[in-house]
Amino acid sequence: MASTVQGLAYKAFGLQIHSEFPLPELPLTGEPGLIGSVSVIQGDLKERWEAMPKITPSLGVSGHEVMFEAKDTALFAIQDGNTITVSPAPGADPDCIRLFILGSCMGILLMQKQILPLHGSALVIEGKAYALVGRSGAGKSTLASYLMDQGNPLISDDVIPVMVHNGYPFAVPGYPQQKLWQQSLDYLGMNSSLYRPLFERETKFAVPVHDRFHGEPVQLAGLFELSAAPEAPVSLQPIQGMERFHTLYNHTYQRAIVDRIGIREWHFGMLASFVGRLPMYRLTRPEQGFSAPQQTSLILEALQQQLVKEMNS
Repeated sequence: MASTVQGLAYKAFGLQIHSEFPLPELPLTGEPGLIGSVSVIQGDLKERWEAMPKITPSLGVSGHEVMFEAKDTALFAIQDGNTITVSPAPGADPDCIRLFILGSCMGILLMQKQILPLHGSALVIEGKAYALVGRSGAGKSTLASYLMDQGNPLISDDVIPVMVHNGYPFAVPGYPQQKLWQQSLDYLGMNSSLYRPLFERETKFAVPVHDRFHGEPVQLAGLFELSAAPEAPVSLQPIQGMERFHTLYNHTYQRAIVDRIGIREWHFGMLASFVGRLPMYRLTRPEQGFSAPQQTSLILEALQQQLVKEMNS
């Protein structure tokens, strides 16, 4: 297992990460990971990939191993929840490889460890964690950045590890960086020249948030599903009953592999355990314009109502 700078490993997603690839976004640590350790190594995966049974032309699963191909970037293999092997393509962009290691690979690895990965952003609001989920383009990162400006620190962006402790779900910190589109930076009054573009996607930027990051697990107390519709007013509606289950399922990161790696029963039980105790809301906004302040007002109003309800129950 490769060691990193000064013999220390990186820290992210509740893991101690020993990597042969530099991961400058991540803080260094000498402490064991909350949920274990992982090795990120370089190796030749061509023969294993050719022999791997495929779900799709770019995704394969066999036993305790998941492999996928990112065209012109790398082959990736994730094994047993503890090893990520990377086989870079000739001339591949290291920034692009790193995004897959910290995104898709970590989502699959968390699944293998039976830690629920939600696809979204999580923040600390009034002492508890809340997840913002939604389809690409729904405005998760923009709203998260605005909430951070209001004093609510980020827990994780893109992949939210959720573990259960004493029967309660907890959001586990990712790492102190956001990914924001140019339009989001414009809305938030941020100068894109100050930030590094994410490999070739020159309209999306890596935004460090070290001073606005919460580095410890926090009880997950609610979830907001964001959606956008033409000319829609900013509105908030509670998600009720079994629709909560489907919301969690739809926003599970890398959910396509759940059945293939044999964790359907665990995944179903995990989601079902949250349905009755995790308040969920659908937050709708117009497709055009900047509505994060109005969305934030509705979120804070809902949380206040939830607090009153809990005090009276």
